[in-house]
Amino acid sequence: MESFQWFRELNERERRTLYAGFGGYAVDAFDFMIYSFLIPTLIAAWGMTKGEAGMIATSSLISSALGGWLAGILADRYGRVRVLQWTIATFALFTFLSGFTHSFWQLLATRTLQGIGFGGEWSVVTIMMAETIRSPQHRAKAVGTVQSSWSFGWGAAAILYWAFFALLPEQYAWRACLWIGIVPALWIFYVRRNVSDPEVFLQTRRARERGETHGHFLQIFAPAHLATTLLGSALCTGMLGGYYAITTWLPTYLKTVRHLSVFNTSGYLVVLIVGSFTGYIVGAILCDKIGRRASFILFAIGSFALGMAYTMLPITDTAMLLLGFPLGIVVQGIFAGVGAYLSELYPNAIRGSGQGFCYNLGRGLGSFFPILVGTLAQTTTLVKAIGAVAGAGYLLVIVSALCLPETKGKALTDDAAPATGGASARPSADSTAQ
Repeated sequence: MESFQWFRELNERERRTLYAGFGGYAVDAFDFMIYSFLIPTLIAAWGMTKGEAGMIATSSLISSALGGWLAGILADRYGRVRVLQWTIATFALFTFLSGFTHSFWQLLATRTLQGIGFGGEWSVVTIMMAETIRSPQHRAKAVGTVQSSWSFGWGAAAILYWAFFALLPEQYAWRACLWIGIVPALWIFYVRRNVSDPEVFLQTRRARERGETHGHFLQIFAPAHLATTLLGSALCTGMLGGYYAITTWLPTYLKTVRHLSVFNTSGYLVVLIVGSFTGYIVGAILCDKIGRRASFILFAIGSFALGMAYTMLPITDTAMLLLGFPLGIVVQGIFAGVGAYLSELYPNAIRGSGQGFCYNLGRGLGSFFPILVGTLAQTTTLVKAIGAVAGAGYLLVIVSALCLPETKGKALTDDAAPATGGASARPSADSTAQ
């Protein structure tokens, strides 16, 4: 297919890096998503409250924001590949240890520590992929393809959950789902053997050693980059906040208000996962085709519109099943280009710091959007609360995207794109050189 011609144009180094990132992000997704399948079992086995189960999930998200921020800083200092291995080891180890817990507090501790590696892995793998791709015209497609592996990890979690509970007694099945989380640590060996730091990073490190350039985390707040940092953080906050508001509360609304049962079926999960994978691929292609900002705006409008269609229009179980596919496309497709985009907004020396801060501040602030929905729902209807909060998030995406520069075709040089008035970033003379 013509849409995948870009893949055939990659050299061996680029392909190995893409495979490493794809596999790393897939196992990252598995270790994170497996907990969502285990919540009912843990509530029954330990007598955990729903609030405690939610606290574990929230704590993991908050620690993932911290992990992503920290990993970005470390990646600028110690290298992309080395820190990637650290993050994989961290989330694999603490997922494995979660299988030995016997109380809410023990699981809260292990899942919180697991979150540090989970958040850090995304930050490092997207930077590494963006810097490795030689052609700016293929950067978003490559990074988006790596991120599409989330759907594979999610699907693997669903399959292994079903398999373990079919083959083992319940008291061992849920533990096995977590113990197998150590297997992704083997991916470190592939990374060590087949992947090296991008040349653009190595050049920057050599220049730093010669004293020709320097970079420090606090530089992302310097006058030259402050607007980019604020607007980039707002963009990510809107994306993640809108996503959390819809995906957290939509099932509750449709099950408790509309009394639909499709959410309890594996068929809906399969449709949603396939839609999510398609969304990443479509979003990645669009980012390189029509530009980063236009793609973000398009998916923001689509996510809000489809979310409101679910809640405002008469809908049946059959319609819900069918709409799961486009819902997966729009709510996930918006994220396909953000890794490449944030990488393009910062110069080499502070790329990891800038990207890690923007995305993970957005993740931290976005995690409060579901709480805001719940609070508003106490004084108004749940559907109005979802619409108001998700709408505010996606409006923030649109405003931020209009204010940030377009970076389509930008070479990853030390010339950062200025964040002024939504002007397009001017590519360097050699748009394919790194």
